[in-house]
Amino acid sequence: MTVRKVGVIGIGTMGQGIAEMLAFKGLDVQVMDISNEKLEDGLLHIEQSLDKQIEKWALTQAEKKLTLNRINKADGIEAFAECDFVIETITEDLDAKKEMFAELDRVCGAEVIIASNTSTLSLTELASVTKHPGRVIGMHFIYPVYKIDLVEIVRGLKTSDATFEQTKHFIEEIMNKKGVMVFESPGFVTTRLICLFINEALHVLEEGVASAEDIDSAMRIGYSFQHGPFEMADRFGLDAVLAALDRMFREYGELKYRPSIVLKKMVRAGHLGVKTGVGFFQYDKDGDRI
Repeated sequence: MTVRKVGVIGIGTMGQGIAEMLAFKGLDVQVMDISNEKLEDGLLHIEQSLDKQIEKWALTQAEKKLTLNRINKADGIEAFAECDFVIETITEDLDAKKEMFAELDRVCGAEVIIASNTSTLSLTELASVTKHPGRVIGMHFIYPVYKIDLVEIVRGLKTSDATFEQTKHFIEEIMNKKGVMVFESPGFVTTRLICLFINEALHVLEEGVASAEDIDSAMRIGYSFQHGPFEMADRFGLDAVLAALDRMFREYGELKYRPSIVLKKMVRAGHLGVKTGVGFFQYDKDGDRI
């Protein structure tokens, strides 16, 4: 399978990381979002991300220019007909995703693989609105995309072997990341385990066993985690963690997935973590702890 042009629909935090990584790898990337304002904001964040890497001597000005030149704005959904592979990264709303998959199925040739970056939704249900369900698959990237060399390849009920093999080749040979196969299940592997870890840390905080700072220090220093559970939640987005736990609680019906009341209060207050500058900790505009 030769992949030269990839479509990325939805340029939020994950979409930005995916588009930037693919463009840096030398692929042409077609991007689209719900509005031109969101698209421009996403492209600005990609440029800022590249500038940060230049500051750290990880990138040159010439590489930044080449990367940005490979990212092109789509005029509409029809522009994705030219892509060899399309990755959807819009909001975790089932109806919105189903509508998007139906549109992509209409404009993309039958040989084009349509992937979703969903962390909890059913690939089988997304594929049900398409005429070619065998080409629908999940590609769950982990934030930050350019640093984490793992992608969960999620098979729906009707995902074909050819689609899986081509997706695995794309991830491992072109992206140089490790692809792990996961059969469809709410939360897959990484989201299911990490959200339970975060939720248990929230219960420990609720019970007054230790402060958020000390719980994070215990796990970071004692078990070599890059970030403790609370900073991890801040970086994922507290609203995203809450949404994932809510969906898993509904799907599995087990109390261990019921979101902590502390998490709900933080989200209601608009303290979502890095994206708002305040969560369990405070962050500057570059996403660094204050």
